[in-house]
Amino acid sequence: MAPAPSTPPTGLSATAARVLPSVVSIETRTAGGSGFVVDDRGHILTNAHVVAGNTRVTVVLSDGRRLTARVAGADGDEDLAVLEVDYPGELTPATLGRSSDLSVGDQVLAIGSPLGLSGTVTAGIVSALDREVRLGSARRTAVQTDASINPGNSGGPLVNARGEVVGVNTAIAAGRGGGNIGIGFAIPIDRAAPIAERIIRN
Repeated sequence: MAPAPSTPPTGLSATAARVLPSVVSIETRTAGGSGFVVDDRGHILTNAHVVAGNTRVTVVLSDGRRLTARVAGADGDEDLAVLEVDYPGELTPATLGRSSDLSVGDQVLAIGSPLGLSGTVTAGIVSALDREVRLGSARRTAVQTDASINPGNSGGPLVNARGEVVGVNTAIAAGRGGGNIGIGFAIPIDRAAPIAERIIRN
């Protein structure tokens, strides 16, 4: 009997399939995190705390290829950093959305490498908007989500149901035992994208 023809993914699986090629794992001498490709010039956005103290890091693409990236610059107050690789043709840029279009209850996916498990996708909703939390060295507003975010997710994208990046996953509220308790925070992309552009220009 001939196998049934495979059907293209739909719903959240289609969203994940669209975004995963744009997400990278980041390895440093002491830690790791996540990031995502923001343009066709070889730039990757992540959190400043992921790459702090490093001038070069290793990025691992979704297909397992490893590339060396330079830390092009960082904004510690906003906890954002931009990496640059020499061969941008090997990268797949993500599509950026608008965090201002989000509503509480919207479905979102968090994609990254929690606990070193690359290519992990978790689903949830937008739990709150403009939640004031400590990000980097200052208090900032963030998108709150119950999509599972754990150490290693930092710097990865929070995406809407259309697969557009609406935030940069950056922090969790942890219980006494540590780990995810269903409250995570992302830097809104409407604030992160201009900061990334400024770092790239300078």
